[in-house]
Amino acid sequence: MHEETTGGKVVKVLLIALTFVFVFLFLVLPLVTVFKEAFSQGWAAYQRAVTDSYTLKAAGLTLEATVFAVLINTLFGLAAAWSITKFEFRGKKLLTTLIDLPVTVSPVIAGLIFLLTFGSQSILAPLLRDLNLKIVFAVPGIVLATVFVTFPFISRELIPVMEAQGTDEEEAAALMGAKGFLIFRKITFPQIKWAFLYGIVLCTARAMGEFGAVSVLSGHLRGKTNTLPLHVEILFNEFQYVPAFAVASILVILAIIILIIKSAIEQKGAKSSDVR
Repeated sequence: MHEETTGGKVVKVLLIALTFVFVFLFLVLPLVTVFKEAFSQGWAAYQRAVTDSYTLKAAGLTLEATVFAVLINTLFGLAAAWSITKFEFRGKKLLTTLIDLPVTVSPVIAGLIFLLTFGSQSILAPLLRDLNLKIVFAVPGIVLATVFVTFPFISRELIPVMEAQGTDEEEAAALMGAKGFLIFRKITFPQIKWAFLYGIVLCTARAMGEFGAVSVLSGHLRGKTNTLPLHVEILFNEFQYVPAFAVASILVILAIIILIIKSAIEQKGAKSSDVR
């Protein structure tokens, strides 16, 4: 290997320094500010804010919406990735394009679409009233919005891995008499498990932090349809800065935990690939 030139070393140092500056300004500094403001009036004020009844209800709703979104998108992600990578059918490219739709559509626009589709002035309104089913300004709307914005995360992690995996091993197992679920459990899943877990982590992180679509569909009913991000907004708009930052710190802590899990999964996945 040839030694780096003086110019190359300068460029290297500048790029590394620039990267650290950006990370500090746009990531580290905001996180430090959140915790600084959250504890600015002491531990007692922080504890009151995070144990407030509205905060606990918002946390519960956030958890509920996240669990439903992850479960639904896990089932969909597996089904979509399996069908796209293992079968040939008409409309395959269209399906692949539609899966990416939530990434290209603004969450606020998505919320407005669902508001027009399921709101009191929609064509479905009479049917929803007959079924006594309320979606807009209710928990089902929160779940629906969360599912939509996290729609592609798991399938998009699985599709490239399953395409690279191919179908030779599964076809060989089928010729030897193995059934579909046994083939999936013994051959397919062991090779996609790290991508699968990685997709779940990304889906969870996105679901917990969703704001735009949920804000449109929630109605901002305190203690009923407010998730943690919406609760932070309300507190901030009411000039309750310490409680707002205290609640925000919960999301930051959850994000850090998810980041650690994500890094662990990446390491395990890399080691698994090296072994193969």
